[in-house]
Parts: sequence; structure tokens; C-alpha cells
Amino acid sequence: MGKIFFFIVAAVSGTAMAVQGSLNSALGKVVGEVEATFIVHMIATLVIALILFAFNLGQGNLGKFMSAPWYTYLGGLLNVIILYGVLFSIPRLGVANATTLIIVGQVLTAILIDHLGIWGLERIPFRWIQGLGLVLLAIGARLLLNIK
Repeated sequence: MGKIFFFIVAAVSGTAMAVQGSLNSALGKVVGEVEATFIVHMIATLVIALILFAFNLGQGNLGKFMSAPWYTYLGGLLNVIILYGVLFSIPRLGVANATTLIIVGQVLTAILIDHLGIWGLERIPFRWIQGLGLVLLAIGARLLLNIK
């Protein structure tokens, strides 16, 4: 598969994140923010359980879960923080403002993680062109932010 497929998957994921944040925020207005975070995680748990157990689509080995480093399980905690943070910020900032700030935080953190190669990930050194990209991203973020 060419890289274009992976680019498309990433773009679809980004689109889904914006839609998800909006839907979760709408749910939060009805049932409460913490409650919406819980409901969304319960639905996700049911869906992935169906995919993994009923449709047998998993290709890994759940029996090895205890051999993973402890810090890899922090993703579950971070997922709650992410979902609640999105749910909390969108009604207060708007979808575009919240998403812009989320993307800036993601890119800055991703570049740092790549550069350091932490958690056993491949080290991808920082290059000056990425610095230029960060400057342009910051300018674009400022232009996109609709702060009064």
C-alpha cells in the first residue's frame, strides 16, 4: 500500500475527531460532561468488544497484555482526559477554536515524541523544515482562532 492510503486514513480520523467532539459536546449539554464521557466510553467499549470477540477481527494476542510496560496503559487515562477536554472546550470555545488548539498541541507534542523516540518508538530527529512548519502552523492557528 502506498503512503496515500495512510494519509487518507489520517485525514478521515481527523474528520471523525471534529465530528465526534461536536457530538460529544451536544450529548454533554443533555446529560452532563462527565456523564457524556462515561456514556461515550461505554459505547466504545461495546463496539470494540463486538469487533474483537463477536467478529473475531483482532490479530493480536490479548494474553500478552501483562507483558506490556506499565506506562503503555496510561493511554486509557489519557483517553478520558482527551475526551473530557474536547467535550468541555468545544461548547466554550467553538468547534474551530477548540480543534485548532488541539491540533497545535498534538503537533508540538508529536514532534517532541518523534525527536526523542520515547516509549520505544522510532526516533525521527527534528529538522529545520519542521521548525518552519511550526511557525506557519502557529501563524495559521492565530488566523483561525476566532477569539474576541
